[in-house]
Amino acid sequence: MTVSGPLYPQTPDGRYCVVRGRLWRKSNPSLSAETQGTLVSELMAARRAVRDGKGDPAAIAAARRRVDDAKVALGERGPVWWQDGAPDYNRRMALNTPYADWFSRLP
Repeated sequence: MTVSGPLYPQTPDGRYCVVRGRLWRKSNPSLSAETQGTLVSELMAARRAVRDGKGDPAAIAAARRRVDDAKVALGERGPVWWQDGAPDYNRRMALNTPYADWFSRLP
């Protein structure tokens, strides 16, 4: 999803941000700033290609593959970037995960 910041609370372990009660995996923090910037630029270009491909199913499919590839490279999808064996709760409602107690205490 490539969002974070004060509007979106981050889980205490820094793996997710919460948007409308749903956990979204954050980018891999071990990526260099240059690599992350390049990947985010590709992600935004791919999203624009999805928008611009309306009416062309093949173009939309190709653009969506580019979006997915960029998100996997950022660590937001695909294999998790942490090494402790903890499961992935990406896209799940925070209240239905082990983060429920933490989430319920947010203002």
